[in-house]
Amino acid sequence: MPSILPEGDPAPADGTLPASAAVGAADRDLGVYVHVPFCTVRCGYCDFNTYTASEIRGVKQSDYAGQALDEIRFAGGVLDRAGVGARPVSTVFFGGGTPTLLPVGDLAAMLHGIRDTWGFAPGAEITTEANPDSVDARDLVALAEAGFTRVSFGMQSAVPEVLATLERTHDPARVPQVVRWAREAGLEVSLDVIYGSPGETADQWARTLDAVLAEEPGHVSAYALIVEQGTKLARQIKRGEVPEPSDDAQADFYDMADAAFTGAGYDWYEVSNFSRGAERRSRHNLAYWTSQDWWGVGPGAHSHVGGVRWWNVKHPAAYAGRIGEGISPAQARETLDDETRRVERVLLETRVVDGLPTEVLDAEGRRAVAGLIAEGLVDGRAAVAGRIVLTRPGRLLADAVVRRLLGD
Repeated sequence: MPSILPEGDPAPADGTLPASAAVGAADRDLGVYVHVPFCTVRCGYCDFNTYTASEIRGVKQSDYAGQALDEIRFAGGVLDRAGVGARPVSTVFFGGGTPTLLPVGDLAAMLHGIRDTWGFAPGAEITTEANPDSVDARDLVALAEAGFTRVSFGMQSAVPEVLATLERTHDPARVPQVVRWAREAGLEVSLDVIYGSPGETADQWARTLDAVLAEEPGHVSAYALIVEQGTKLARQIKRGEVPEPSDDAQADFYDMADAAFTGAGYDWYEVSNFSRGAERRSRHNLAYWTSQDWWGVGPGAHSHVGGVRWWNVKHPAAYAGRIGEGISPAQARETLDDETRRVERVLLETRVVDGLPTEVLDAEGRRAVAGLIAEGLVDGRAAVAGRIVLTRPGRLLADAVVRRLLGD
């Protein structure tokens, strides 16, 4: 969730959705994202909408769960009035920030508010992110007892020097502990790692991959470090204090990750995501990539229902003010036209292993497919069967492939 919000059309104070949002709703899943915008330390590379205690004077973390519950109840009314609220929730994801900086009781209260508002579909996937140093064994047991099914640990690296560059505070030795505690509590485990940090070597990245595989998580997310403008890291690079990440090195690191994970029985299902079996894919993230419906709770959170997208005011104080007034916390919204929705399908579904139906492409995009196959970027057999599926080289150049499919 980038910290800079887009512009858009005015959002109604009562949250009313247009009638078009209900079209086809029965065929779409409903998810809920809860943004917890608090962190102990702001990492130098982070561009997310997060705040340390010193940055949010006048806003209490202890008030946040109540504010989020008010938005959840508000959301229930909006979706009911729009005719799209009868579906139970398929996935819930608590992200941040560091959700587990809040007491488990607060996380449980918000989760139970979601359940009371919509109910949960059978087998609902309910995830929270956590830093390895933000939970202990008792916390993880309490999360499982509250209804969470999955925890995603921000491991980032197994190498202390790389963690220091990223300004991550946990000890790498903590990761095996929290993974074991999570498993003992009955939670599925995902590990998130970042590659291509300034100065990171191939040997250091290999150490991280080995450490990930040693824990045998059901799911792994491996993201290339992106230097976002306005971050501390961007300023350090501009001043020459740390080297700029190398595109070539990041490509090599991705190849290393793909080979390591594939060799250990993991399958890629999205460019940056791998799982041991389809049942361990992040269904919440897949809902984003396949344009399902979700309500985003919290400051700066984004929502999407039936081609209507909106985003909440960014600052926790502004969010609290709107919630206190009983009005929508949305700053602005947009209603996507058919062409925009088609373009977004190309952008998103090209990245997933199931691929993009070729029928979604326009004439120019279809003409580009043969060249992409010849260059080894798109799987030829899948294309003959009517789907655009990226090869491993294609995944490295996913953005370029998408541009050609869109005729850019």
